[in-house]
Amino acid sequence: MSAVQAWFGRRELENFQVDPKIRMTLAGLAGTCLLATAPQAQESRIRNGLKFAQANCASCHAIDTTGESPLPAAPLFRTLHLRYPVEDLAEAFAEGIMTAHPGMPQFQLDVAQIEDLIAYLKSLER
Repeated sequence: MSAVQAWFGRRELENFQVDPKIRMTLAGLAGTCLLATAPQAQESRIRNGLKFAQANCASCHAIDTTGESPLPAAPLFRTLHLRYPVEDLAEAFAEGIMTAHPGMPQFQLDVAQIEDLIAYLKSLER
């Protein structure tokens, strides 16, 4: 039995009705809140992904919409989506990126870092 059922009693709760106008208003408000926060949350992920890239990737890769990679062999972040879907990198980020060349450090990102970096990489596709 839920706390609400315990407070009101099961029978009263079963007969509880919400006015359709109030129900529509509440649904509209909930939808508005979701629509307003989704882009803000995505922008936050993109900013966090950029910060991660600046701290961990920019010494070798071009991480912005312009410029060349400091290390010529390092792919440009803005063109990664042309090679493969950047979402496919999530597994590599989680397991740890290992490369054939010794200059690239091995990375193993946590879930939030992966989501942030993927969001940032996706933002470069625009």
